[in-house]
Amino acid sequence: MACGSRAALWITEMPLRRRCLLAAPLAGWLASGCTRAALDAIDGGFTGTHPERGHLLRAPWPDRAPDVTRRVHTVIAGGGIAGLAAARALRLAGHDDFALLELEDVAGGNSRAMQLGGIACPLGAHYLPLPGDDARAVQDLLEELGLRQRVAGRWQYDERHLCHSPQERLFFGGQWQDGLLPQQGVGEGTLAQYRRFAQRVRQARQTAHYAIPVQKSSFAPTQLAQDAINFESWLTQHGLDDPQLRWYLDYCCRDDYGAGLARVSAWAGLHYFASRHGFRAPGEGADGDADDDANDGAGPLTWPEGNAWLATRLAAPLGDRLHAARVVGRITHARHGVTVDALDTASGRLERWQAQRAVVALPLWVAARVLDPLPAAVRQRAARLRTAPWLVANLRLRAPLDDRPGAAPSWDNVLYGAPGLGYVDAMHQSLRPVPGPTVLTYYRALGDVPDGRAQLLARPWTHWRDAVVAELSAAHPDLAAKTEHIALVRYGHAMAVPTPGTLAQVAALRASVQPARSGRSARSADFALAFADAPRLAFAHTDWSGYSVFEEAFTLGHAAGTALG
Repeated sequence: MACGSRAALWITEMPLRRRCLLAAPLAGWLASGCTRAALDAIDGGFTGTHPERGHLLRAPWPDRAPDVTRRVHTVIAGGGIAGLAAARALRLAGHDDFALLELEDVAGGNSRAMQLGGIACPLGAHYLPLPGDDARAVQDLLEELGLRQRVAGRWQYDERHLCHSPQERLFFGGQWQDGLLPQQGVGEGTLAQYRRFAQRVRQARQTAHYAIPVQKSSFAPTQLAQDAINFESWLTQHGLDDPQLRWYLDYCCRDDYGAGLARVSAWAGLHYFASRHGFRAPGEGADGDADDDANDGAGPLTWPEGNAWLATRLAAPLGDRLHAARVVGRITHARHGVTVDALDTASGRLERWQAQRAVVALPLWVAARVLDPLPAAVRQRAARLRTAPWLVANLRLRAPLDDRPGAAPSWDNVLYGAPGLGYVDAMHQSLRPVPGPTVLTYYRALGDVPDGRAQLLARPWTHWRDAVVAELSAAHPDLAAKTEHIALVRYGHAMAVPTPGTLAQVAALRASVQPARSGRSARSADFALAFADAPRLAFAHTDWSGYSVFEEAFTLGHAAGTALG
């Protein structure tokens, strides 16, 4: 994270006794009073993913006869949200003769969960913003699950599933403030730049349509021009150089895209705001230019287990059609059908699935390794794809933390200038009258870290435990003493990073395919990714969109399942 000057600014505003938490290495922090014994008393380890399964694809696939051969009409390779959405689309179309193959022990991809001491907590994605009208497939899902309904002509969401206030706070200048945009103690120059950026976002929304899913965007010349440069350069061109504004925008990019201002495109940086809620400077009212009533200022949908709440309900109807712990090693496609070879990691048996069609809901770097022959569109997109590794840490606390002055404990809690993205409190939605044990879910994107993926895999779990506790102790000095267990989840390729040129690639793909359903306008239709050199395959994964959010995955999966159904 390139924010040394901003971190230093924060340190100078903190009491002297806390400076060591950010300015000194871990050894200095330990010497300042948070002893090695306190850290070593925290047990834990890595959980949630099996990198060794994916790494089997580094070696040549076994060239021997399968141990078992099975036949189905459709195989879905990949059980993340895209694969689960494809399975749902097939079910809704009345097609039950399919099998879904998933690498991990539980389907859901980045939307899975675990429990620590009886408290549910996410292994990855922890919320779903209320979808706009571009994400019709997601809206339909939420109605199906009873999360929203029409009342007097307007959508109403079940309040039990909406994040209640206080939603967000920022540790800035030695105390907590409401919201994540630095406000307390900033000068008029900073506030003026906030207002200027807000105006730029309003202008962007008026000039072009920024959509989620991205396939519904207008792909206007102004958007493609933004896509050609990184966000940092765009900010410089417009004279937006305030450290607090840049920290906030860098944080937003790392949070949604896994990398900061210097890596993501200017289109992606603006899309973060223009596609959803806009950007409001302190003291400004709502933008007033939203084109739907989906949000209406309501908080996101969230659960203690995060988006696993949704993934679990998508997977439940599949029954024995869901085959977990499978490593897909080869997908051969020809005019007569599709053959998918997979390893059952539990039994060690090689399986061969023969099908008429297949949904390839795999990460692109995996698809490029296993497809035979390799479609040109997959080769081209995979060659340009950049992904970000992530670390997720769930900290089980035996008791509530002592809090610093300022804003009250919130659902999302962020530390200004820190390398991580803060933490979410799994028990924030609880109605218990007295705070008690909880789980804090901490996130760190490593897309800007040189060799971040190698470091994530090579360093022992205790390294990450110590780093996470040291970072959060800047705001919570009693954290180490109250943490019982820490469960660390490593994602080597957590998400695609929308680097410059991503939107142009999506535009080219969109122009080469047809809407999944006929009789619908291009604006309203969902586009299934199917290519002339792979007529029996449909593709679905957020790597195709260039960034990883639930709406993208679900829409692409739904379109793929609809096309094959």
